Amino acid sequence: MRENVTEELKQIQPEDESKRKMLDILRRFHLEEEMESDGEDKSMLSEELIQKAISGDEIKLEDLSDDEIKRFRQALASGELSKMIEPWTPWWKNPSAKSISLSHDGSQLIRQISTDDTTLSDPMTASESIINEIPEGPEYPLPSLKQLTRAEPSPLLTVHLVDILYSYCFTLRLYNGDWQSDPLGASTVALSMSKVMGDGAKPETVSEALTTCIEETCSPAYRHTGGFRFAIGLVDDIVTILSLGGNAVVCALCDFHRLIQAGESILKEDKVGETEKARSFKKLHAAGRKLFFMTCWAHEQPTEAWPSLARIVEVQKAAFEELDSGSGLRKAGRKNNP
Repeated sequence: MRENVTEELKQIQPEDESKRKMLDILRRFHLEEEMESDGEDKSMLSEELIQKAISGDEIKLEDLSDDEIKRFRQALASGELSKMIEPWTPWWKNPSAKSISLSHDGSQLIRQISTDDTTLSDPMTASESIINEIPEGPEYPLPSLKQLTRAEPSPLLTVHLVDILYSYCFTLRLYNGDWQSDPLGASTVALSMSKVMGDGAKPETVSEALTTCIEETCSPAYRHTGGFRFAIGLVDDIVTILSLGGNAVVCALCDFHRLIQAGESILKEDKVGETEKARSFKKLHAAGRKLFFMTCWAHEQPTEAWPSLARIVEVQKAAFEELDSGSGLRKAGRKNNP
């Protein structure tokens, strides 16, 4: 069975991305299973289901036998399945992120062109390069803020930016960098995390913005992602992006905008109730407009603004960690201390 899967992988074409991913997961799973079974002829999936996956058909939970469902849930709960997922390295951790260049009007200086399929020797490598590369900046010149509004931009936009970047980093890490696999799901997650975009909230301090985001991360809906420690890691991500400067911030906002637009496109084709669909579409559209405005605003900010904001976020992160440490002390020995 392993040989069949391996042979299928060799013949697969680059455009068969979803099929290739499933085959690769099956291949890795069976390799690990064989190593752990010490020669036992026992597979988690039946030959019929493996053939179904190879043919590109969708496998649903009801297709599994009771024993297969039990073993699948055990593997899921134990974290065994997570071993098959290659950990994603965020683009802002890439050394090349330190030298992002955009033109004076904010548009992308260098744009990627299509590569001939014959040069793609390994579909997996091609896919990884897409999710690990620096996201492109604006395709066209950004309009000035004066063209978008007559009013002076709110001084609280820096605070709102922290909320938005937190949501962006959360979504990308949750999807292991591959939000393209589920644009609508990713955009829904993003709006649930960002109260600025999802609920129209207007936090007035960095502390308030981060507190709301961290509370959501630690809520029952997202507690499985890692709770407080994961949230602190996301605050670190914000600091890193801000420290890279305005061009990195613009690229992050552009990437976020593309994510939201992709969710909008999927929603148009989705067969859900018209009322629910209209409500979701309106929220996504409003979030897209907000992100475009924030991109134009970020482009016009002075260079020195970003290290200053990064430092504020860093100080706030230290304060949260100190509070968490104090909370641990109270739990350990001073439970009755109000």
